Amino acid sequence: MSGSVDLKSRAQLDTMRRAGAIVWEILQEMARAAQPGATTLEIDRLAELRTREKGALPAFKGYRGFPASVCISLNQEVVHGIPNKKRVLRPGDLVKLDFGVVVDGLFADSAITVPVGPVAPEAQRLIDVTRESMHRGIAQMTPEHRLHDIGHAVQSYVEGAEFSVVRDFVGHGIGHRLHEDPQLPNYGTPGTGLRLKPGMVLAIEPMVNAGTFEVEVLADGWTAVTADGQLSAHFEHTVAIGANGPEILTLPEGLKPGTEGILRS
Repeated sequence: MSGSVDLKSRAQLDTMRRAGAIVWEILQEMARAAQPGATTLEIDRLAELRTREKGALPAFKGYRGFPASVCISLNQEVVHGIPNKKRVLRPGDLVKLDFGVVVDGLFADSAITVPVGPVAPEAQRLIDVTRESMHRGIAQMTPEHRLHDIGHAVQSYVEGAEFSVVRDFVGHGIGHRLHEDPQLPNYGTPGTGLRLKPGMVLAIEPMVNAGTFEVEVLADGWTAVTADGQLSAHFEHTVAIGANGPEILTLPEGLKPGTEGILRS
């Protein structure tokens, strides 16, 4: 194995799956809490409380100085939004919930985009295309493929839908650290890049904009927004390369892929 990519053992993958189950469950709780009148800080506090109740640790809090447990980004915000008691959710908002936990020293990380009540048809299409692009990328996560096959699958689907893929933020390896090698762009040339091997674990996270792919970071040093002020959506899963295909560690076994972000009662 060349480079510094860490291959995970079956025991380590099992621990990451336990972490992933916690991430999924709490993401669903946050999605249900994302109602008109709720603040992003209230949602963040809910996530941290539930994480600690389950004996896990929030992966983001304090990471490189990030002050919260969840990145909550609204509408034209792409990623890394900081929860705030003054950020009140309103009907028609797109809420991106990016969240991870640590269990026994191993990480899992996932993100969903949820609408606050009914949204415009084009906003819903953006959500649907972003989610589907992630799964098209995941389908490439087999030992027969290379790293950039994943990004190409994402990019070609997104651009075919006349949206754009963010370049400034990419997916990543994950395991003993939140961010490990290799980086996983959501674009690329097929047939190039690192050959995928069983035991690799990647966090695939397409961020898709309705307009330009260009982004800007606000004065808080964290929140990234679309350069043209148009909407953005974000989905993410932690995925292991298995000998027989991808294993989505942040999706409960038996649950159909493609339902992420759909509110459940």
